[in-house]
Amino acid sequence: MAATATVPLQDDDTVVFPRRRRRKLGVYGLLVPAAILMGVALGYPLVRQFVISFQEYGLRQQFGQPAEWVGLKNYTDLLSDPYVWTVIGRSIAFCLVNAGVTMLVGVAFAVLMSRVSKAPRITLQVALLLAWGTPVLASMTVWQWLFDSQYGVINWVLANVFGLEDMAGHSWIIQPLSFYFVATVIVVWMSVPFVAFSVYAALLQVPEETMEAAQLDGASARQRFWNITMPMVRPVLSIVLLLQVIWDFKVFTQIYVLQRAGAPTRETNLLGTLIYSYADEFSLAGALATIMLVITLGLTGFYIRKMLKEDEL
Repeated sequence: MAATATVPLQDDDTVVFPRRRRRKLGVYGLLVPAAILMGVALGYPLVRQFVISFQEYGLRQQFGQPAEWVGLKNYTDLLSDPYVWTVIGRSIAFCLVNAGVTMLVGVAFAVLMSRVSKAPRITLQVALLLAWGTPVLASMTVWQWLFDSQYGVINWVLANVFGLEDMAGHSWIIQPLSFYFVATVIVVWMSVPFVAFSVYAALLQVPEETMEAAQLDGASARQRFWNITMPMVRPVLSIVLLLQVIWDFKVFTQIYVLQRAGAPTRETNLLGTLIYSYADEFSLAGALATIMLVITLGLTGFYIRKMLKEDEL
């Protein structure tokens, strides 16, 4: 038999490999509790929602009556309803418009904070924090007063300052178009601070030496911004835009409160409020919520794949 040569392990190998192994086990040990918590908090509701969407589940089942399996009936009933498709299209359009406007305004505020002196910057930051920290329902109360048809400041300014007399007594939430304008103003106002602070933090990480070198090479301020600053903060922009699309697609409170103030429900429903309207039909609500989840994954799939590819590099 031929003798097999064995290569003795070096002293470094006997020390490094166990140390690396212990480090990996330590990392996984830190992740396991968080993974279990996320699985319990999010996994069970998602699985329960998915199961209910294949059942006939209503108030009677809440009191103990067994649920009947109906297969894809809830999905076919929803997807064959033209109104559901109208609400889906309306929700996607509302989401994309709000996310786009929020990103533009938020980036503008971030750039402004990076250019102004200390006093204006602190004032702007405090204002953004107040807008961000105000509870949603409290903010909605103020916005409803601002757009009130009889005593609202907006109507008074438009009628008395700008001379638009037709705006006196105008009801902003009766017509769907003006309803969504008001909703967009409120949603963007509440979302801009997160985008502004996130992008501002990214702008602070852009090396001053790189910007000074580009300036010495003759690059204008606009060229430095688009060719140097924006590529460096693009990862942050991608993540913020991804989160903004998810949040704007599932917006509920602002729409629901405005509807309760007198807006026509059927003409102003988004997916969140439509799901809530199926309060007595849990199976339809579960099916529509699952459809909403699939659409959300579809809208954000491009950015998720992009971020996964960047992590692999």
